[in-house]
Amino acid sequence: MHLWDKGGVTRESLISFTCDRDRCYDDRLAPYDIVGSMAHAIMLGRCGIISGDDKERLLEALSILFAEAEQGALKVGNEFEDIHSLVEFRLHDLAGEAAGKLHTGRSRNDQVLTDIHLYLRYQSVLLAKELQKLSDTFLDLSEKHEAVLMPGFTHLQAAMVSSFGLWFASFAESLCDDLQILSGAAAFFNASPLGTAAGYGTSLPIDREITASLLGFDRLIVTSPYAQMSRGRMERQITGAIASAANTIGRFASDVVLFMSPGFGFVSLADDLTTGSSIMPQKKNPDLFELIRARCNRLQAVPGEVAMMTASLPPGYNRDFQELKAIVFDAFDEIHELAIALNAAIAGLVIRKDIMNDARYNDVFSVEEANRMTMNGVPFREAYRSVALKAGSGTFNPTTPSDYSHTGSIGNTGIRLIRLRIGEIAELFRSGSSPRELFEKIQE
Repeated sequence: MHLWDKGGVTRESLISFTCDRDRCYDDRLAPYDIVGSMAHAIMLGRCGIISGDDKERLLEALSILFAEAEQGALKVGNEFEDIHSLVEFRLHDLAGEAAGKLHTGRSRNDQVLTDIHLYLRYQSVLLAKELQKLSDTFLDLSEKHEAVLMPGFTHLQAAMVSSFGLWFASFAESLCDDLQILSGAAAFFNASPLGTAAGYGTSLPIDREITASLLGFDRLIVTSPYAQMSRGRMERQITGAIASAANTIGRFASDVVLFMSPGFGFVSLADDLTTGSSIMPQKKNPDLFELIRARCNRLQAVPGEVAMMTASLPPGYNRDFQELKAIVFDAFDEIHELAIALNAAIAGLVIRKDIMNDARYNDVFSVEEANRMTMNGVPFREAYRSVALKAGSGTFNPTTPSDYSHTGSIGNTGIRLIRLRIGEIAELFRSGSSPRELFEKIQE
């Protein structure tokens, strides 16, 4: 059953090729498609395009379908092309002739785009919550291990004194930036495309501001052609934000794998977070963190995939856009899972507290000695040369670290400032965009 059926016969193999893989993603859009249709029906009624009775019949029938969608009972079977077809055909059973009036003043183009905007707007809120939880975990560990020293590296050579407090806090701050990027990308989805129809508007006297308000959008996509031009652009933005978060998570996983290796031995993992070897009895492998690293690296390639898929497309709607759904939805699934997995795994990380007792790290204290001499009146360059004669020769005796006082150092990690910033950014992700919340708002 196809909404565009004009009485001809379309090859079943063509329908299978164009629709089969997309139906499972459309199932996710069911509640959003229904609340979008409810808002559209209310607008048509207020504008006098449909009667009040037809509007009420549509809203009553759509409420029944929404309950089914919430329970996961509204699934797109092979007899339907997509969720939009399923909803409209079901409405005929529930609302009769009024169902044929719902599509007045809209196209599947703006209908699909509205569903995707609503879905991804809410997914951004959910992802922000997971990233905030992960950042909070990093900050809690930073406070717990603030005084545990470790060497800092440049060029993969031991360079200066650092701490686990700084290490954990740095990833929390990186997630702050990721959240900031995500908030900017999510703003693309807070614009209503509903009413732009196939990309050129409609001659009917609709009111786009009504539907935008009912669906909680901050603004309109103003010009109708831009609604279709925005396809690909908004997906690049949101996958770029996902890639940024994946970069942070993947780098931490990579650090853990490196710091577990025999050449470092800074951390170890609880037994229940390691795997073994089929031949080597002693092996405890960090497979979890290696797989997190691999999946994060793959996510960082997704914006390029979106860019290639939408490069040099002609004006207006193109069916190529359908393929973006799988890419973006899967990317959200992956980054959600990775954030949750890492947050759970960090609890099994065991920090070694005597690293700096190892004589091979003596020379990282050479900067401390040069700074101590500078504070006693010796010009820094002279102190540098004096310490350099001993450092690396095995004759340098380490001193205790100097008093670090500036923000972002081992003596002042700046955790409070990072927590404040996370809280401020979290406010950018408003609640009220879940399907249930939208449904209740429309019912008011």
